[in-house]
Amino acid sequence: MIPSPIQKTMSASDWALLIILSIVWGGSFLFIGVAVKELPPLTIVASRVCLGAATLYMVLRLMGLALPRGREVWTAFFGMGILNNVIPMVLIVWGQNHIASGLASILNATTPLFTVLVAHVLTKDERLTRQRLAGVLVGFLGVAVMIGAAAFQSWGMSIPAQMAVLAAALSYAFAGVFGRRFRAMGIPPLATAAGQVTASSAILLPLAMIVDRPWSLPTPSLHVAMALAGLALVSTAFAYILFFRLLARAGATNVGLVTLLIPVSAILFGVLLLGETLEARHMAGMALIAAGLVLIDGRLPSVLAHALWPRRPAPQGQG
Repeated sequence: MIPSPIQKTMSASDWALLIILSIVWGGSFLFIGVAVKELPPLTIVASRVCLGAATLYMVLRLMGLALPRGREVWTAFFGMGILNNVIPMVLIVWGQNHIASGLASILNATTPLFTVLVAHVLTKDERLTRQRLAGVLVGFLGVAVMIGAAAFQSWGMSIPAQMAVLAAALSYAFAGVFGRRFRAMGIPPLATAAGQVTASSAILLPLAMIVDRPWSLPTPSLHVAMALAGLALVSTAFAYILFFRLLARAGATNVGLVTLLIPVSAILFGVLLLGETLEARHMAGMALIAAGLVLIDGRLPSVLAHALWPRRPAPQGQG
């Protein structure tokens, strides 16, 4: 069966799923902000993916489904796990040891900017246009504003932390393009989510055991345990079901737009529940990133252009 073409313009239901996904992933920055106060990065990420994988596997069983088998499928699962879980999650958790969760979410909002470039190079149906290129340039200007001139004056830990989150965004961009293959392979979103999180667990659990030796760490408090549960059940298991469903329908570039919406919920969670504050330049940078993403999406500029300069009907020929 040949899969239907990727939708260039998302439907109302796709946008609804995108908003729900942004809230779910925005909450992950809150959960991480709580967990990093007591646990090291690898232990947090390994706990997240292992609990998430167990949850998704139980859901599969309840629905009477099974994980697909075969070397090609599991090679793809491990590739997706590395790009979509191992690299970005470790970098984001490490970065949040040194920067606020709201700022981390804003930097993560560069994911669709990277995705536009990656998709242009690696796909045939998500090509870069002049308008999208303008959006990328405006978005990267926003990143520069957020990081600020301090990057050229000093090299405190906040700068490497911001760079780590940007590197995570780039990894997510590659993951979005890489994940398109599961649709072509005929693997449903739930099985794809379970497979890639299971593969990530097989990589991260041994690393956490070797590096962090979690059995030697103090027992985490109840609120940290609850944060880990939220990360695993809501921000991993449930989120990836939504993510792969949207990826199959709307493509890497469209689904990457979720990271524009994530900072809104992440900032609200951080300010209301963690007592965090953001500087004016961070908000200015986010505004520039938002402008870049509006250009990348393309619909609002087209509507405005049509309203300001409506096309005149061609004159009818006389006969």
